[in-house]
Amino acid sequence: MADWNWTLEEAQQLDREDELAGFRERFYLLPDTIYMDGNSLGLASRDAEQAVLKALEEWKTLGIEGWTEASPPWFYLAEELGKRQSDLVGGKPEEVIVTGSTTVNLHQMVSTFYRPEGKRTKILADELNFPSDIYALQSQVLLKGLDPAEHLVQVKSRDGRLIEEDDIIAAMTDEIALILLPAVLYRSGQLLDMERLTREAHKRGILIGFDCCHSIGSVPHRFSEWGTDFAFWCNYKYLNAGPGSVGGLYVNERHFGTRPGLSGWFGYHKERQFDMVHEFEPAETAGAWQIGTTHLLSSAPLLGSLQIFEEAGMERLRAKSLRQTEYLMGLIDRLPESLGYVIGNPREAERRGGHVSLEHEEAVRICKALKARHIIPDFRFPNVIRLAPIALYTSYEEVWRTVEALRGIIENREYEVFATGRNVVA
Repeated sequence: MADWNWTLEEAQQLDREDELAGFRERFYLLPDTIYMDGNSLGLASRDAEQAVLKALEEWKTLGIEGWTEASPPWFYLAEELGKRQSDLVGGKPEEVIVTGSTTVNLHQMVSTFYRPEGKRTKILADELNFPSDIYALQSQVLLKGLDPAEHLVQVKSRDGRLIEEDDIIAAMTDEIALILLPAVLYRSGQLLDMERLTREAHKRGILIGFDCCHSIGSVPHRFSEWGTDFAFWCNYKYLNAGPGSVGGLYVNERHFGTRPGLSGWFGYHKERQFDMVHEFEPAETAGAWQIGTTHLLSSAPLLGSLQIFEEAGMERLRAKSLRQTEYLMGLIDRLPESLGYVIGNPREAERRGGHVSLEHEEAVRICKALKARHIIPDFRFPNVIRLAPIALYTSYEEVWRTVEALRGIIENREYEVFATGRNVVA
């Protein structure tokens, strides 16, 4: 851990020395509020706003001609965004497409690559994954006429927080047809060793893919180098593309030519899409896995957001993210044990994503007390307070003030005035 003195003055000095501090001014920061929830919904940027206004203007002035004459043309927007996003996942431009949503893209990937045959009939997942992924995997097993209780294998956690890679590898039996795992676990922030897991899966002849919702924009990936079969993600967390914005997916080029499990209009070979024939001819890129028409107003904010990421650089963003989460954990470690806070995420830099998972038996009420102090956290059942310093717009001073608020909420018993039940949206 760095040699910090943990004072407010030091936090302010760290902000003055921060080479990425200028990007903060390009975001709409909530007035008089510390926003520690960018791992759930990123803040709006001026760049994203301008991209949306530009898309609206082109719709107003070009009408249907925008499909070919807008900048970039709407007809090729998904491919353009995929090319610009490819560096974030370590894929070749043709291996990435921006389309659909997280769960739609999950269904698309699994419907394509889950082919139960002979002994290999099972999907391998984990018991700590986000519920939507498990619902979708259950559905895909049912669609094959199989029972999820038998054919969906979920690796157990040893401590309720983390999943050990050794346990995942031990579960890669000759009955497994497909593996789907999170890149970063949504509660604990654990970053899985995707390179190792891909290598071990392929040794056993198993296809493997990753849900990168909690890693893209926070953690560098090298999917092409690793040979990962597929991945998918949302763009509204660390990538700041707006609530419900378009998702993205990666397909390794060795799978090009495979018919998508869910074929659709926009997955057709681009140059012949308007021939309107009924024989499906997939695009020769990841674009084949598109289903429907590009959602212009959902995609436009990502154009602006990616401009910021291209300027900042993923390596610099990751370095600052690691430093800020280390700083946050160090401040928490200095709180008295009697306050009851426990850090539940891995400490090692190579094993943690972009947020700190802070556990407390009064997590629900503490989160409400933080909001009363105009600090926005994120609660996850049953006892997790997720805190995410976002490298583009969270200051070190805000991190320091957040931990001081955590101290005061317990010492002053501020949490006791709040109800114990969580809100509908936690």
